[in-house]
Amino acid sequence: MFKNALITLLVLFSLSLQAFTAQAAVILLYHHVSDGTPAITSVTPAQFKEQMQYLADNDFIVVPLSQVVDAIRNLRPIAEKTVVITFDDGYKSVAETASPILKEYGFPYTLFVSIEPIKAKYRGMMSWEELIKLSKEGAEIANHSWGHEHLIRKLAGETEPQWILRTEKNILDSEAEIRKATGQDHKMFAYPYGEYNQALEDIISRNGFVGLGQQSGAAGRYSSLTALPRFPVAGVYADLASLKVKMHSLNMPVLSLTPKDSELKDGNWRPELTLTLDISDIYPHQMMCFIQGQGAKKPLWLSENEFSIRAEFDLPPGRSRYNCTVPSKTKSGYYWFSQAWVRPNDDGSWSKE
Repeated sequence: MFKNALITLLVLFSLSLQAFTAQAAVILLYHHVSDGTPAITSVTPAQFKEQMQYLADNDFIVVPLSQVVDAIRNLRPIAEKTVVITFDDGYKSVAETASPILKEYGFPYTLFVSIEPIKAKYRGMMSWEELIKLSKEGAEIANHSWGHEHLIRKLAGETEPQWILRTEKNILDSEAEIRKATGQDHKMFAYPYGEYNQALEDIISRNGFVGLGQQSGAAGRYSSLTALPRFPVAGVYADLASLKVKMHSLNMPVLSLTPKDSELKDGNWRPELTLTLDISDIYPHQMMCFIQGQGAKKPLWLSENEFSIRAEFDLPPGRSRYNCTVPSKTKSGYYWFSQAWVRPNDDGSWSKE
């Protein structure tokens, strides 16, 4: 009798652990909500409305980003079907088009803003007054750098210590400006262009910030708090049929990974990514990875729970991704992981954008 009771307890513990493991939040990333802006960074108002309606009709729980960050940081449970809505840059269409739609559904959202483009009244940006108004209406206002710079790039002749001081000042000055205008101080930082490296992650961590990238995947207990994933929603990725799959995605149970630095150096343009997983709720043989620009590739399993994936050809200068997905044994949905890479030109310079 004791043996049977013990087995029952172990089974229940295993199921509860799997349930906790699968808990995750899907963070959506938007830029423009407009018919008249570049498609690569835009959803149309009709698409945005359709996506919000889908969330409402299918009982998704839309919560502020700060709530999810707090749950991950403190290992608190995250309800199934949790979604977070974020916007980068502070475009006028967010204030004029997206915000009224979100009000209609009662959905909270987070707006990552760069200070200079808004204060200088660059074309297409909301005004500083509009930003403060959205803040008073409940929007979370968070940090996207001072001028939307490529932060990992050093200036000509700049040393590593000089770069650290300049970058740290950029981030802290931006946070102070947001705090002064809105009273908010979330210490949540979205990397401009989704670019980060280990040195920038160290700056973020040392100053008590959480970092968010633009690599895809669900955010949960296995995510790094200096590189939380978000699903970009724009262009070809704005179609609701494919977005539905992402909205149901799960946090890949990554126990460790190498390399940890996303910046490629010294001609290593075909990085080998090695992941160790908790495989209790996945089918390893069904894991499939995708190399951006190179297509699907099966991972090489090094042991029962460790695999590697490597590009067949050099990744191009700029930003690239490795994506890996695998179905859950117990839940409807796919575990999803994305590794961001950023590389300079062969001579160490950076391509202009």
